[in-house]
Parts: sequence; C-alpha cells; structure tokens
Amino acid sequence: MDLSFGWIRNQDVNAWSELTNLLAIADSTDEVYGPEDLLEELHEPGKEPELDTVAIWAEGKLVGFGQVRVGQQLREGQSRVSIDGGVHPDYRRQGIGSSLMNLLERRGIIKAALMHPGSATAFDMWGNVPGHSAGIMAEVRGYLPVRYFQDMTVTVVDFRKETERQEAQGPVSTLPFGPEWSERVRLLDNEAFSDHWGSTPKTAEEWDNMISARSFRAERSRILVSNDQSGDAQQVLSYVLVSEWSPGELYVARVGSARDSRGKGYAVRVLSEVVDSALEDDFSKVELSVDAHSPTGAVGLYARLGFSVTRTNVVYRKTVLPS
Repeated sequence: MDLSFGWIRNQDVNAWSELTNLLAIADSTDEVYGPEDLLEELHEPGKEPELDTVAIWAEGKLVGFGQVRVGQQLREGQSRVSIDGGVHPDYRRQGIGSSLMNLLERRGIIKAALMHPGSATAFDMWGNVPGHSAGIMAEVRGYLPVRYFQDMTVTVVDFRKETERQEAQGPVSTLPFGPEWSERVRLLDNEAFSDHWGSTPKTAEEWDNMISARSFRAERSRILVSNDQSGDAQQVLSYVLVSEWSPGELYVARVGSARDSRGKGYAVRVLSEVVDSALEDDFSKVELSVDAHSPTGAVGLYARLGFSVTRTNVVYRKTVLPS
C-alpha cells in the first residue's frame, strides 16, 4: 500500500471534514464538523499546522489524520498534551494508527519541552467505552483510563422545565451573552472551573477564540446577573454558553456559577431557560458533556431537566518524564 504523509493544509479541510464525519458514524462519536469549523481549528491559538498536524493519504484519499495540542499552562506541574485523530475504517489494522501515534507523541514531547522545559508530560486521548478503537490503541501504548465523562441529551419529549426557584439575595436578571460581558464571564469561568479535574484557566486569547468561532451562539447563550437598585448589572452569578455544530442541534459548551452562588439553583434556572427557548424554536435536541464525578453535582442537575446519558467517554493518560 502506497501511503503519503504530510500535514493538514487549508485546502484539505473538505477531505478532513468528510473523514471526520465518517468516523463519527463508524465510531459512534457523534462529533460532526464542517469544513469551516475545521479551518478554524487548524488555526487556533498556539497551533502550528505544519508541525502539529498529520495527514495520511492513499490514492488521493485522506485515510488518516491527527493533531497535537499543548496547553499553554502547566497542570499539576505537568505539561498537558492532548492527541486526537482517526483512521478510515477500511485502512485499519495495517499499522497506520501506530505510525500516526508515533509521529504525534514525538511532536508532543518536542513541543512540550520547548514550552515547558524540565516538566513531565501528560498525554491525554479520548475514547468511547466499551471497546472503542482509540481506547484499544491507547491501552496498547501504555495509556490508562483516568476519568469518565458522559454525553447527555434532552429533547422536547423529555424536557422538564425548571419552575422551582430559590429566592435570590437582591434583584437578578437573565440576559443574552454579549461582548460587554465577555471578560467578566471569562474570569468567572476560570473561577468556577478551578476545582474541576483537568481544568486550567483560559487565557484571553483562548477565550476570544472560543466565542468568535462560527459555531458559537451568543444570541442563545445566557447569563444571570445581580442588579443594584438603579437596575445596572453588577455581578455575573451564573452563565450558560452554547454552540451549534449541526443545524438544529444545540450544544451546551460551558455552564458555571460563582463559588458563592453555588447551591442556589442559578445554573439550573439559566440552563432551563436556554433549553426551553431552543426547543420552542424547533431545535431537535440539546446536548452536553459532563464529568461523571463533577464536584458540583452537575449530572444530577442535568437529569433534573430531563437530560439522559447517551454515551460514556473515557480519558486515557500516559505520563512521560523529562529527559
């Protein structure tokens, strides 16, 4: 078999999208991306496509791809390297996946050493369970399962609108997310996720990249704010940020509340409004992913609104000491 190895270029995004969407069906990941989304991903902050991506071709067809991301900040004193990619089902069990992983791990070690000299490197990759091909590959290469996440979905049939509200201390308002709120919500997001597994603070550049993406839906995202007596918004108490990767399917990307606002029902209140609005506007479903061991009890919060688990994902990790 004659294979050609290179990197993912701008002109490759259509082929990349086609392969990614094929794998979404073959591996039951439901991760569908259009060419525009992948072009944005190719040029996200810190990405060097010619070094951080791999494209494998056979007879003019993209049959494998991969990419490496290295976190800008250390996590628990370690460099954070995430690897993702895939191989066309017709070309598996021919050594392509191993070749791909060799290249990606080698690049991850080099880039992590350049960005964070002297630090150990933690490689992460995702797989569905049980028996997902990526998970099998990970375990063969010495990765171990370290954390489980659940994909959850709600439709108009199962949705239970939140009607029970605790009294807020002072007047509050639910508002659409807008650029004037961006920095306050970023800082709150960093605070809210500081005790979440694997989370590191988002830089202003990373945050701006997220909310400027084609898929981001500011008009459907909501924030809950406290007001002073004049009605001017002061503190952001809770927020729900959403995206639309596939038409008519809303994805909840971020849900959070200020530390001193937890346990007051703010997050479920805002999320309920977001879901209710989407389903009323004929969105077929609303989806999200949650840490199965979330410290905020988020799984129960989502189940309360009618979300049910559709898929379980696992993070596999391997740590490489500095050399």
